[in-house]
Amino acid sequence: MGIKVRKTDAEWKAELTPEEYAVLRKSGTERAFTGEYTDTTAPGTYFCRACGASLFTSNEKFSSHCGWPSFYAPTEADNVILLEDRSFGSVRTEVRCATCDSHLGHVFAGEGYATPTDQRYCINSVALRMEPPAAG
Repeated sequence: MGIKVRKTDAEWKAELTPEEYAVLRKSGTERAFTGEYTDTTAPGTYFCRACGASLFTSNEKFSSHCGWPSFYAPTEADNVILLEDRSFGSVRTEVRCATCDSHLGHVFAGEGYATPTDQRYCINSVALRMEPPAAG
């Protein structure tokens, strides 16, 4: 893994919109079916909106009909950190950016999706910035 991005809370607040800050830095969740990338099928790479680290590509994105963008794997396993999340009375696996430690969403397994990994990385659109492939 490359260089880690570390900023103060004040620096994050100054750089991010209130919604981005709430999700990325305070582990919030955007409302289902409201995110910019929920139904996007265009080719491209998805980067962390906070630090610009590469996280996912459209090749691993699939339609799960859950209300958030879904991917079956990150671009590289070490681009994300997986942590046990026991909030809200359940046990889930939180997904965080390995570069800046921003909250991205959660990953679920064994739900029966026809994907190579049988995993669903359920990621907040507001945590991502998608860029189309370079021309030429």
